[in-house]
Amino acid sequence: MSQSKPATVKHDTLFTTPLDKAARFSFDEQVVACFPDMIRRSVPGYGQVLAMLPIFARRHCKYRQQDDNGQRVSRIYDLGCSLGAASMTLAGEFESQDLQIKAIDISPAMTTEATTLLEDNYPEHDIEVMTADIRDIELEPCDMVILNLTLQFLPAADRVAVLEKIYAALSEGGILVVTEKTHAFDEQYDAWLVERYYDFKRANGYTEMEISGKRNALENVLITDTLAQHHTRLSDVGFQRHLTWFQFLNFVSIVAFK
Repeated sequence: MSQSKPATVKHDTLFTTPLDKAARFSFDEQVVACFPDMIRRSVPGYGQVLAMLPIFARRHCKYRQQDDNGQRVSRIYDLGCSLGAASMTLAGEFESQDLQIKAIDISPAMTTEATTLLEDNYPEHDIEVMTADIRDIELEPCDMVILNLTLQFLPAADRVAVLEKIYAALSEGGILVVTEKTHAFDEQYDAWLVERYYDFKRANGYTEMEISGKRNALENVLITDTLAQHHTRLSDVGFQRHLTWFQFLNFVSIVAFK
């Protein structure tokens, strides 16, 4: 397999100075510039989740679709792809003719950079990067859908419709991988998890001002569910089997089987 080219990663310093309390987090050019560092220092277990995606794909992607040339492929959707980390991880472990990857994000700043990264590293792979709202797009039949830290940025009322669309598009035997930040129903348990998460961020070099600043900027932008809510929703849209395969503090990843 080909190796991805190293990229220059800018240090996340977005919240090192006080911000207007009304300021809201946005996936703009400033965030794009430091996004890999931000994810590495802010999302426990993110690297492990990415590393497992090709392993899941090898088990569940059975070349049930066709590409534009009529060749058998497995189509994979990377919804809310940000800089295309999931797509790049998959491309690095599969031959170019095996997968057709469609990476979609609503942020033009993200998709512009993702396009450059994926074209530079995997020019032979069939990867299409699109700027679109995942609530509006039509999904083609596919073997795998990835929702990494994406549902939490959608209004709660829109989450079921997105999952229904994914369920309808997945081929029998296909899978959905959902990774999300969650909160616990028990307030005392949730408070412990949140404080240990802030300890995780402190251990990764974030200051109290940075932790507080980002927390305020994400208020009413990132809306979490409980783990039980995620599983109930998956059942409601038709997934009969789904399990939590990974948890690190208040971050979880779930795999749902069609």
